[in-house]
Amino acid sequence: MFRSPTMSFLVRRLTQLGEVRVRYFNSSNYSNMSFPSQKSHLRPTTTTETSFQDECNGQPMRPEKNAGGVERRIGENVSRKDKVNFLVNTLLDIKDSKEAVYGALDAWVAWEQNFPIVSIKRALLALEKEQQWHRVVQVIKWMLSKGQGTTMGTYGQLIRALDMDHRAEEAHKVWERKIGMDLHSVPWQLCRQMISIYYRNNMLKSLVKLFKDLEAFDRKPPEKSIVQRVADAYEMLGLLEEKERVLEKYNDLFTGNESPVKHKKAPSKRKKK
Repeated sequence: MFRSPTMSFLVRRLTQLGEVRVRYFNSSNYSNMSFPSQKSHLRPTTTTETSFQDECNGQPMRPEKNAGGVERRIGENVSRKDKVNFLVNTLLDIKDSKEAVYGALDAWVAWEQNFPIVSIKRALLALEKEQQWHRVVQVIKWMLSKGQGTTMGTYGQLIRALDMDHRAEEAHKVWERKIGMDLHSVPWQLCRQMISIYYRNNMLKSLVKLFKDLEAFDRKPPEKSIVQRVADAYEMLGLLEEKERVLEKYNDLFTGNESPVKHKKAPSKRKKK
């Protein structure tokens, strides 16, 4: 059977893990692959798991078919953590190309009955810890191309990854197309994130436009750092009257009307007599 370079890579990686064999079917052909086995003490063994155990013991595997009548076998006794770790390691090792990454992700989810959104999210968090921002962008875009994870949180994560990958202009385009059209319900956390991106990348006109659009919905900024960035942007654009207007309008954020922090006195030590 013909294998793409990505599939061949996955076959080699899976075979190295050894212990539980999985058969990958394409029409009537298949190739052997491997997943690490892990005994589960939390639930009874399923029919699929029994099939794998039989094959490992040298007994013929009992075939199962999905709704389309195609034979499908996967080691359901492999923990979600192991599957996520395998995916992360694979994504860290393969070459940096859209085709390679998308191919690896397609092969990884091919065994799942339902799209593993939770596992993908965990893999993204692991990639973020490794500061693999370019890879995070690729995985999120692949997920969105499948029609999965189309939430404001996902788009916010994509915008952050694009910013960290030094792609502020692309982050701006995602904001305009997917989030900025409905500002009356966008959380301030995302708005603050975008204002910060605009500020750090000297996209000052986009910054003041976003803030004016928020003001049009009568949305008051929750903290003075946002107002200060907007005021600075107006000043750098030479719009001093707008700067003064903003500082005066949100003056209460600067004048200590916020709840003061009470400092507890350290207990005094009694002198021993």
